[in-house]
Amino acid sequence: MDDPDEQVYAHVRDRLLEIGPDAVQLLESSWEEKDYGLLFQSRIETLIHEIQFEECKRQLISWYRSSTKDLLKGAIIVAKYQYPGLDEKHIYEFIERVRRDCWLELNPNMTAFESIRIINKVLFGQYGFSGNSKNYNSPLNSFLNTVIETKKGNPLSLSILYSVIAQELKLPIYGVNLPNHFILAYMDNNGVNQFISNGNEYGVLFYINAFSKGSMLQKDDIVQFLTSIQVAPQASHFQPCSNSDIIRRMLTNLISSFQQVGNLEKVNELIELRSLLD
Repeated sequence: MDDPDEQVYAHVRDRLLEIGPDAVQLLESSWEEKDYGLLFQSRIETLIHEIQFEECKRQLISWYRSSTKDLLKGAIIVAKYQYPGLDEKHIYEFIERVRRDCWLELNPNMTAFESIRIINKVLFGQYGFSGNSKNYNSPLNSFLNTVIETKKGNPLSLSILYSVIAQELKLPIYGVNLPNHFILAYMDNNGVNQFISNGNEYGVLFYINAFSKGSMLQKDDIVQFLTSIQVAPQASHFQPCSNSDIIRRMLTNLISSFQQVGNLEKVNELIELRSLLD
């Protein structure tokens, strides 16, 4: 690793890249225990990042090709781009804890509105989650582990948490890919719209703004929002989007965040990750 001959180093590098994640622990130990100079340390740091980035790409490709495209798993893969050593188990345990706390207060006779009030009470009241208006563009708002740690997030990350928990509770709540914002749709699985004079033709009972502590919206509110930003309404603004669209938007948000702080290396890597979902 410390050989000044670039060809020698390139051969060693290629072999370690082939080994993949199993080589990271050995490289980290060498970095900590041996002092062969700055070139040695710099090469190890670069190589560890290359291995971890390749692993992130591999996992994202595998996720995209899967039949389920589990939303929580996709968000965790994105978080592992920045935090490759994060404890996935901790995230799953946290989601289960919130789900259980909601489940204890829910009952089958509740209306959709009553169920939402319970989730809002637990997620935003008991656990203290809120939209990060002060540092809206921070990358930390897009990584699920830091959102859980700080209890702050952007519309997308909070919506992911909300919908994952809701779906674990068998509630039909899915993401809607609005321009300049991200909300959730509570789907009308019981056919309530046919009894409402202004029923939603897109099969949605009502919408939820997770960034605003779960406030409920109707179609007219979305139309008004689109008018305010001078965007012509389209069907995609009122219907649930795919999990692939959600993860693609999460990567787009991160690209924008790192562009603002001038980190072009991360911008280019995130663009490469996003291209894997095209």
